[in-house]
Amino acid sequence: MRRLEVLTIPAMLQASFNDFADYQSLVFVGEETLTYKQLEIKVKQVAIQLQSIGLKKGDKVAILSLNMPQWGIAFFATSAIGAVAVPILPDFHPNEVKNILDHADVSAIFVSETLRSKIDLNSELPVIQIENFKLANTSQTQAETQTEAFEYEDVKENDLCSIIYTSGTTGKSKGVMLSHKNIVWTAQQSFIIQNVVPGDRFLSVLPLSHTFENTLGLILPVKYGATIYYLRKPPVASVLLTALQQVKPTVMLVVPLIIEKIYKSKILPEINKKFITRNLYKTAPGRKLIHKSASKKLFDTFGGELKFFGVGGAKLDNNVERFLMEGAFPLAIGYGMTESSPLLAGAGVGKTRFLSTGHPVEGVKVRIDNANPVTGLGEIQAKGENVMLGYYKEPEITKNAFTADGWLKTGDLGCFDKDGNLYIKGRLKNMIVGSSGENIYPEEIESLINRMEYVLESLVIEKKGRLVALVHLNMEELETKYQNMKSEAVSFINEKTEEILKEIQAKVNIELNKFSQIQRVILQPMPFEKTPTQKIKRFLY
Repeated sequence: MRRLEVLTIPAMLQASFNDFADYQSLVFVGEETLTYKQLEIKVKQVAIQLQSIGLKKGDKVAILSLNMPQWGIAFFATSAIGAVAVPILPDFHPNEVKNILDHADVSAIFVSETLRSKIDLNSELPVIQIENFKLANTSQTQAETQTEAFEYEDVKENDLCSIIYTSGTTGKSKGVMLSHKNIVWTAQQSFIIQNVVPGDRFLSVLPLSHTFENTLGLILPVKYGATIYYLRKPPVASVLLTALQQVKPTVMLVVPLIIEKIYKSKILPEINKKFITRNLYKTAPGRKLIHKSASKKLFDTFGGELKFFGVGGAKLDNNVERFLMEGAFPLAIGYGMTESSPLLAGAGVGKTRFLSTGHPVEGVKVRIDNANPVTGLGEIQAKGENVMLGYYKEPEITKNAFTADGWLKTGDLGCFDKDGNLYIKGRLKNMIVGSSGENIYPEEIESLINRMEYVLESLVIEKKGRLVALVHLNMEELETKYQNMKSEAVSFINEKTEEILKEIQAKVNIELNKFSQIQRVILQPMPFEKTPTQKIKRFLY
């Protein structure tokens, strides 16, 4: 494991540019390659350009762009001059973008062509087109800049590296301040979970403006000389399938929704459409046999060379997790949050335990606060080199995010087993207190609902003292199944939908204790609105 003496982005870049000069770095799928030596030149050119427009150490530079090689170049150039990167999620509304630019005191912004409409080009803020690094509304470019004389800024480990504005499930975004050490240390420790080597191929499908992809999908591979491939188009099925066969990735990082969609729309219908597999699937030995066969096909679909399939950002559906584990797919599970850069715990390939997020990352301390003496459940709290500096311009919110003795309060409920594996049970804020004071965890009920046939996703909420489940069904699958009804199809499907909702309520309640019983199940016609890591924005419902 190649350890750095100084844990900063400039120190990491200089080591990687030196050690991996002739290896491929950041590239578009199927297009012209870029070696680490060429990446070094581009980073220095853009860094010099930033200096030429007056930017210096400590200034804030925003990045509003879709994923592409230039995103990494912009981030690294910003860090190279000691400035602070402010990644902005592409899905943010123009008003949110403006608020972030103002709140973070941004001095310049990189923006991709498709997102330019989200910013005010008439403002005095220097706007750099990220595709070609030209200043907007001018022909200026730094393509011919001589880079030999460029000197990296003297950055300290605890200097501010990035402010990442979260789009959480509970409302208002906050600017999480991450130091150079926070980010590089986390990437370095992640190597313990999975070795990354020159020649490894990452296929990037998550937004780089989120800390999950930023630290583990950009900093980690660059630190160890891997190649990162980006898509020109959104990762719809046809684009992704073609890219998987071209790149044959060895490493992928995904949120649960990606693999859950594949399982529920492709794998499960294939099992259910044949009488023999449908019945075989009801027995444990038969299920495992089918899982191994289906998993092999899925592995080939992903290019056939995957050695690490990292899932994080939200809870993975129990059935999908069982499928991947029993099918010997190279599954790895991670848990964390933006405030911890992001990794707190993880289990590498072959070390996963069903429903667990694995052991705390080496060097990170994790404890359960105020644990229930019966269940062991309590708030997960953490301390380590990966924990944020605080929230930008929010001293009071920062103070409330930590305990009196300096532990980060995650807001997640969890417990350890006797072997030290961590289990996440839900969010403290989401916990519903029953009429007699019982603790009800909606995520556990949703997990049961999501196992039901035709269910894509669900949300359990409290309305006037009653537990209500909002359920989004796979109407496409229902319509396909009953399309032969012709003129009667619409009314029949409506009737069938009501029948399915009642069946869900009955079946789920059988598995729940009395105080967690669902009183009503309501159809959610449209998919729930989600965060970038595909967690449902509960506060909207």
